[in-house]
Order: sequence, then structure tokens, then C-alpha cells
Amino acid sequence: MTFDDIDPIPSTVRQRIATKLDRIERDSGVRILLAVESGSRAWGFASPDSDYDVRFLYVRPLDRYLSLTRERDVIELPIEDDLDINGWDIAKALTLLGKANPVLFEWLASPIRYRTDGEALRLVQAFASRVAHRTAAIHHYRSLAAANLRRHIDGREPVRLKKYFYAVRPACALAWLRTRPEDPLPMALGALMDGLILTPKLREAIGGLLARKQQLSELGEGPRIGVLDAFIADEIAAAVIPGPTPNEKAALAAEADRLFRRLVRGPLEENSRPQEPADSTDHPIF
Repeated sequence: MTFDDIDPIPSTVRQRIATKLDRIERDSGVRILLAVESGSRAWGFASPDSDYDVRFLYVRPLDRYLSLTRERDVIELPIEDDLDINGWDIAKALTLLGKANPVLFEWLASPIRYRTDGEALRLVQAFASRVAHRTAAIHHYRSLAAANLRRHIDGREPVRLKKYFYAVRPACALAWLRTRPEDPLPMALGALMDGLILTPKLREAIGGLLARKQQLSELGEGPRIGVLDAFIADEIAAAVIPGPTPNEKAALAAEADRLFRRLVRGPLEENSRPQEPADSTDHPIF
């Protein structure tokens, strides 16, 4: 077994999460299509006491979408101990996915999955692959890197070392989008680094912080790390948002509608069976 084969989520935690997801389906009358880890554990820089940030997509029975009473399109559970669980209705998810929402692309790329409807995931990922998401992604990660650099690093001495991760990961995402625009964007920091050409000093600085954070709940404070400061600032400066692409919004909206209807109707085998004709001998008219 290699390191990559090791499940980063303890089996006891997976069982707790599975129990919570089962209860959500039962109590809310929904079917969960996908449940993933979305926080620092999926990003690859969790501390021993990091929360489990579980995010899921769900679908309701068809009749509930035809009601005049609109239901909330999110399900949120109170944070309990180290479990933070909430999800989005598939209608909300597809609408935002069609607008290239970067958060949803991260959920679909998460390396840690708790529940998967394989056919539904395949269909949603196929739709996502046709969404021109690079412009929205560059805007998202540039804003994220700049905000964290401004709030937690610039003008501070010492700095809280763990805050570097929240600027370094979006900076790595920007470098990926700049140098590998045709390739799917990984979610985990390690996977991003593996696909980028980084200087040895930069790799050493990030790797040292990663090793410490995986062992300690808090990294504490320390002096500014010049090689990280320069990398973050350079990627923010190099992040040029492309001009408008050909307008495909109408086509994407129509495709999202078709996919939504298909997912709401449920598994194909349950809906494609021909109806048995009524036997007139069993149900006489007179």
C-alpha cells in the first residue's frame, strides 16, 4: 500500500458521517447524489484537530419541485463537535455551475468522497466540463489570494504562519490556470504543486509548513517568509482575467434544465420500464 492509498479519514469518522447523511435523507425526504470533503482536509493542509467540512448535493422527489410552496434550496446541520455538514439542492447547484461557480468545481474535484451516485456524478461532471470556467476561476482565486495576503500577511511582523496556506493555495491555483489552462484544476495543494514548475526554495518553504501543520494544531507565529510573499504577489499580478468568451449562456441553461429533469426523475432503470397494460379480465367495467 502506498501513501496515496491510505484513507485520510478515519473509519469511525466515515461511519459518523454516513449516519448523518442517512438521517438527512430520511428526515428531509431527499436523495444525496454526492457528498465530499471541502475544507482543509481536502486541500491537503489539515491540522490534527481540523473540522470535517462535509458538503453534499441532493435531489428532492419530482412532486416537491411542482409545488407552489418553494422549499429552501439548502440543508444545514448545526455544527456538532468536529462535523460541519451542509448541502445544496441540485437545482441550485446546476444554476450556479452554469455560471462557473468555483466552489462547485472544487466539490466535484474533491479527492475525499463520502457518498457518490456514480451516474449522477458522471452527468454533472460532463456538464461542468462544457462550462467555460477559467475566467470565473481566475477572478475567484485572485480575490482569495489578495484578500488573505492583505488581511493576514502584508504589513505584519510576525505573522500567523498557518495563514500562508490560505494565500499560497489560491496562488498555486492561479499558476495552474496560467500555465495549464486546458487541464482540470486540482483541489489539493499537493496535487497543485506536483503539476507546477516551482523553485526548490519555494517547494522547501511550502513543504516545511505542511509538515509542521500536519503535526500541530497551531503553527504559531513567525517571521515573514520572503519566498512565499514574492510567489503570492507575483501570481496575483500575473492573473489576467480573459476577455468575454462567445456567449453560450442560453445553451448551457437549456442543458442544465435537461440534466435537472433527468436527475429529478431518478435512476433510469426505474423510469424506463414500460407500464403494464391493465388486464380487462381483472377489472371488468360491468
